Amino acid sequence: MSDDEMMYDEDDYDYDNDNNGEDDEDEEDEGVEIENQYYNSKALIDDSIPEAIESYEKVVELEKGDKGDWGFKALKKIVKLLYRIGKHDKMITKYKLFLTYISKTASNSSEKGIGSILDTISAPPIGKPNVPVDIDLVQNMYDLTLKALLDTKNDRVWFRTSLKLAKLLYDREEYTRLAKILRELHKSCELEDGTDDQKKGSQLIEIYALEIQMYTATKNYKKLKELYHKALEIKSAIPHPRIMGIIRECGGKMHMSEKDWQKAYADFFEAFKNYDEAGSPRRIQCLKYLVLAAMLSLSATNPFDSTEAKPYKNDPEILAMTNLVSAYELNDIIQFEKILRDNRKTITEEPFIRMYIEDLLRNIRTQVLLKLLEPYTRIRIPFISKELNIPATEVESLLVALILDNKIRGQIDQINQELHLEGSKSSHYWKYRSIDKWGTQLRSLQTTVVSRLT
Repeated sequence: MSDDEMMYDEDDYDYDNDNNGEDDEDEEDEGVEIENQYYNSKALIDDSIPEAIESYEKVVELEKGDKGDWGFKALKKIVKLLYRIGKHDKMITKYKLFLTYISKTASNSSEKGIGSILDTISAPPIGKPNVPVDIDLVQNMYDLTLKALLDTKNDRVWFRTSLKLAKLLYDREEYTRLAKILRELHKSCELEDGTDDQKKGSQLIEIYALEIQMYTATKNYKKLKELYHKALEIKSAIPHPRIMGIIRECGGKMHMSEKDWQKAYADFFEAFKNYDEAGSPRRIQCLKYLVLAAMLSLSATNPFDSTEAKPYKNDPEILAMTNLVSAYELNDIIQFEKILRDNRKTITEEPFIRMYIEDLLRNIRTQVLLKLLEPYTRIRIPFISKELNIPATEVESLLVALILDNKIRGQIDQINQELHLEGSKSSHYWKYRSIDKWGTQLRSLQTTVVSRLT
């Protein structure tokens, strides 16, 4: 028998039959008979699932229409076993019967029972890991559940179950269905005028966290920015640190897309701290993003100097990033590129980090180039190309960017493949040269306009 089936469900021993001596002996005997039938059924699972299902059905029959705890638990087992052997139509029929028990069962037990079944049908059957999950079946089961919970006015369990479905759809990248569920969740947290009910701050922030994740995944940064600020404005609830970690991580990714490296660094740092507080393994991934943002922002602060990050400096998953930072600080471009090549799995194969590798390389090449140019007034481009280990065309691109950003003063001689630096000129020279250049451009524009008018 599998470990999953050998383990007793929590509700196998949650219920006490406290009769206070008032029930007659016949009712006690019936209770014992039902309980024995339930446990006898469990013993049959390993030998024959159909026989176990049939035996569990007798538990429900013995209740004689008086819906109780043992029938609730038996139906839960029946639904799971029918899913395991692929009898989905019969499973849905039995699940509908199971849902009629939730109004007769304690709210916590109902939620656990429903959650247990939904978790089961959202994964491949036991022993069949290669069988794909039928998302339409899953959606149907959730729809039945949510309708039953609405009918019984069990708002709390309805919300938790809807949120569970939303998380499942996000994990499966079913964004169209997810958007529909999120709209329904939002409605449950709105006032009559359509604004957010701030008294439901805890629920709102969980909804926002999922929406923010969805818009991050779909790269809808306009909606992401709007919801990111809304989520941070909620003051009526103290969210779980894992939820705040999600919001801050997505905020960091949003700032990265805008190339606002410093704001991204701040958000990734907050996300890392929240994940660390929650004990989430996501903290390691977020620490990588924090290091990436630190290097892109040209920050002089080593992220591993912080009290929170220091314990992870030598973590096997982080060590490559630690070495990358060291090479970056030393402007050691050869070592930097070697670390990237040797650690593809932990650095360059991570989709989000890979998006910014070129920015990172451009940053360190720029720093190395500036240092290389310091003693020269004239330098050959092929020499720079050899030193940076990049094609001459890329060197020219870097030099043009430095000239336009006023980080160097000079001219590129493309014929002789040289850079002529003019650092000795006074600031007044460059001021009047810029004015002269501006005037030339205005005269050219005037000539073009006049020619079109005449």
